[in-house]
Amino acid sequence: MRSAAPVKTAVILSAGLGTRLRPLTDTCPKPMVPVAGVPLLTRTVRHLAAHGVTDICINLHHLPEVVLEHFGDGEAFGARLHFTVENELLGTAGALNAFRQHLTGPFLVWYGDVLSEFDVTAFTRYHAGKGGLATVGLYRVDNPTQCGLVDLDDASRITRFVEKPPVAFTDLANAGVYACEPGVLDFIPPAGFSDFGKDVFPAMLGAGAALYGYPIEDCLIDIGSPEKLERADTHFRAQ
Repeated sequence: MRSAAPVKTAVILSAGLGTRLRPLTDTCPKPMVPVAGVPLLTRTVRHLAAHGVTDICINLHHLPEVVLEHFGDGEAFGARLHFTVENELLGTAGALNAFRQHLTGPFLVWYGDVLSEFDVTAFTRYHAGKGGLATVGLYRVDNPTQCGLVDLDDASRITRFVEKPPVAFTDLANAGVYACEPGVLDFIPPAGFSDFGKDVFPAMLGAGAALYGYPIEDCLIDIGSPEKLERADTHFRAQ
């Protein structure tokens, strides 16, 4: 068991093109799509900052100037922000290479199209208590074959991770939120494209690294489609 010291650092993956949200994303980068009148990335940064995660790295690709102009250094949002602009997409794991100097202690990875206000502090404490290299946030889905699925043993250790399997073996899917130790970086090639679900997590399991799952019971929505964006908008307008 590790010391449950507060996690201060996160990487928000925000380089996606948002093709399923066109024409909205023709002029607005995907992480800046408004949810109940507030940009998604603003909601995520503020939520993380409220849990003490105030050193936040953000990768950009499509219309990066919109994000940079909106956030500045992040002070107005309660965080210190570090940006990089990818000329070519590097994948969910490859994006971390630009931020290695900031990832010297425990850190979070948060997919930029994920909207949730779940208890980040409880999540990081759970990760510290398990003592593994990484903990994957999980949520239950109705369409398992379209997601990255995991099998857990009785101790919530991940025994199998399969990206979009042809036949579903569980409804527990990768939520796109991870708590990681710096050792996770050893499984990411130092350059080029790399994906957590297809490359890094299978490599970790193959090496016998301890990888745990954490079911998220709170509302979690991937706003990658117009239908899910509408659902998120309705949910937050009702609050």
